[in-house]
Order: sequence, then C-alpha cells, then structure tokens
Amino acid sequence: MNISNYYWYFSGVLTPRFCDDVIAYANKQKEVMARTGGYGDRKLKEDEVKNMQRKRKSDLVWLNDTWIYKELHPYVHEANKAAGWNFDWERSESCQFTKYKLNQYYDWHCDSWDRPYDRKDPNHPEHGRIRKLSMTCQLTDGSEYKGGELEFDFRNYDPHMRDESKHRIQCKEILPKGSIIVFPSFVWHRVKPVTSGTRYSLVVWHLGRPFR
Repeated sequence: MNISNYYWYFSGVLTPRFCDDVIAYANKQKEVMARTGGYGDRKLKEDEVKNMQRKRKSDLVWLNDTWIYKELHPYVHEANKAAGWNFDWERSESCQFTKYKLNQYYDWHCDSWDRPYDRKDPNHPEHGRIRKLSMTCQLTDGSEYKGGELEFDFRNYDPHMRDESKHRIQCKEILPKGSIIVFPSFVWHRVKPVTSGTRYSLVVWHLGRPFR
C-alpha cells in the first residue's frame, strides 16, 4: 500500500486537565504487566516472562470509558481524512493506559496482524476485523522524563532484520503534553527505554474489515 503520510499529529490539543484526569483515574484501576501478541491472558511461566520482556517492559491499565472515547474520536476521524488514508473503520478497542517507568520500553513492533481477529462468537464486534489506525496520546510533557522516545521506521518489514538508522524518524511532535499521533497500524514503531521520570500515554486501536 502506497501512502504519502506515515503519521498525522495534533500538538497539545488535549487539555492538561483531561490528561491529569486520565492519569489520576487510571492510577486507581487494576494495573497489569504489559504483554505482546501471542501470549494471551493465560498465566505465564518465568522463562516466558523473561522472553517477552526482552521486547516489551511496561505496566498498563485497560480503560473503556465513554468520556475518553468522546474526547479522542474526533481526532481519529480528522487525521484519517487529512492524511489521505480514508480507511474504513468501525469501532475502537479498549484504551491502553501505559506507564513507562525507569528502564521500561517497547522495542520495534507494528500493531496489526496478518489475520483478522478470530473470536469464538462470530457476532463479537471484533470478529473478522483488523487494526487499521493506531493512536498515541501524550499525557505527560516531554520535560517530565528522559528517554522514552517514540520512533518510526517506514519500511515494510521488521527493522531488526536490517537495522539502518537512516530509516528511523524520531517523532518529536509527540513531546508536548496533550499531543496526539495517529498512524496506520502496519507502521513499525518503538518506544525507547526511559532513563528518568515516568512517561504516561494512552494508546487506542481502531478496527475495521481487512484491506482489499
């Protein structure tokens, strides 16, 4: 798929109050260890945890609150149109509130899979859908932590296979508090290790029928 814009951003559009409210609310909810695709919800063995944390290490909270979606959805629609993607999408997954604390990170990955969701119930709203658009919302200002840079690699394969720094782009537009980045879910990206402070973000994936 040929696209001219690999991401679209909105600088500081979420109010400080909204960002702080999300952080305060999420910090009162049940926190879980972040996982990568393929591990599911089952209890992991010690060696599985170690293997998974070579790629991803952070803590997160799942949120499904209307007041959050209501704030974010207009930006998804606007970015989808303004960037020229015009992807057909139907619904959003749960919001992922993510804490990147000291030495935590998420190595190179893309959010979409080759196959659509295969739920046991064919009437499940996610059944047969794929992730089409990803959204990252910056809840803390870039001055509140060090490291934790969001980087993109716009080649169509795993950057680990051919690690050339010239293909990486650091997304500095995400740094102001309340900023939003929207990008196609098949774009490779990573969050580098945090070296001080805590980076709070909100990630949401938007689903639709597979591309034709």
